[in-house]
This record gives sequence, structure tokens and C-alpha cells, in this order.
Amino acid sequence: MPLRSAGTGKVSRDPVHHPLFARYYARFSVAAETRWGMGGMRDRLLAGVSGRVIEIGAGNGLNFAHYPSTVAEVVAIEPERRLRQLAMDAALRAEVPVDVVPGAAEALPVKSEAFDAVVLSLVLCSVRDAPRALAEMRRVLRPGGVLRFFEHGRGGGPAMRFTQRTLDRTVWPPLSGGCHVFRDPVASIRAAGFELGPYRQVLMPETGPRTPASYCVLGTAWRPAEP
Repeated sequence: MPLRSAGTGKVSRDPVHHPLFARYYARFSVAAETRWGMGGMRDRLLAGVSGRVIEIGAGNGLNFAHYPSTVAEVVAIEPERRLRQLAMDAALRAEVPVDVVPGAAEALPVKSEAFDAVVLSLVLCSVRDAPRALAEMRRVLRPGGVLRFFEHGRGGGPAMRFTQRTLDRTVWPPLSGGCHVFRDPVASIRAAGFELGPYRQVLMPETGPRTPASYCVLGTAWRPAEP
């Protein structure tokens, strides 16, 4: 599987570099596994996934422990160096084979139609070009293959949406590793040509105060089968 820059034989430079945010995220995400119920959400996201899987934006690899035994292989793409190193450590403890590699969602370093499933977990909020990233995911997914997603985005009432919009235009992206809170992941997935399956709105945390990043969606989509 080609994981190197075409024509050079060298691994490309990290497309994302957020060392301070990576340190914060690594600590916060581990705490959220139990405090916010993220561990259970990961179980729901990955239940029934099988075959060859590509995970986009694997972060520090917290999904790896939740993949079922029906998964033959996971190729985990992570562009941020510190998080990628943590993901490599997590891959060593996983019960399914996991290969962690550098790469950007907008230019996945893998062959077309090579995977049975794509996994997205809190990724579309921070990619630089969501339509291009989703086009790449559709490219690498076999016809009829499944897209599993757990994403956050716009939600709440008018006041919260105004707050989300304002944060996206000001301080939130530079402080949060490029994250945006006012994107619409379901609309983006539909616009990319995927067939939407069942999905539902969820709040994280499920109880307690709402934050601009609390409004999430968990669901399934498919790349349409060839006619």
C-alpha cells in the first residue's frame, strides 16, 4: 500500500502541526472516556464494522480498543505528530491489526476502493476542506462500503447557534487545533454523494451544561453500489 510521496520515496511532512492542542487533547480525551461516556459512544460507532477499515484522523488512538474482532485490518491516518505517536502506542495494545500512518484527509495515501469501511470520529470539524476530504473517503471506499461517523456541529437554539458562528469566525479554530463548531456534518456527507442511513442526534455529555461542541450526530452512510 503506497504510504510515501509519489516519485520521491520520502514520507511527506506532517500536514498538521498543533503541538499545544495535541497535548491538551490527549489528556482531555482520555478523561472524556468515562466522564462524558465517550467509551460507550465509541462502542456504538464501531459495532458491526468488518473487513478492511480506514480511520481518518485517529487522534491518540482511543477507537482502537473498541474495534470488533470482525475487523481484519485498520489503517489509521493521523496528521499530527504527537497524536500519531500516541496512536502508535495504542495500536500495540489493540486486539486487531492497526497500522498508523501520516497523511491528510484531503489526500489519503492509499489506493482507491481498497476498504470496506471508513470511520470518522470528530474529524470533519477540523479538516481544512471538508468536501475534498469526503471525496477522498468516497474514493478509497469500495462501492457499497460503509461510512461510520460520530461528529459534532451546529445545534441548539438561536443563541447557541449565534455563539457557534461567532466562535468559528474568531477564537475557536486557532485555540482548538482548527476545530469548527458550526459545520453541518450530515449535510456535508450527503453532498459528497453518500447514501445516508440511520443517524441520530446525541449530546456530549448527555447530561450537564451544554457547550458549543456538545451537539453531535452518530450514524451510518454508504458509498452507492455501482449500477
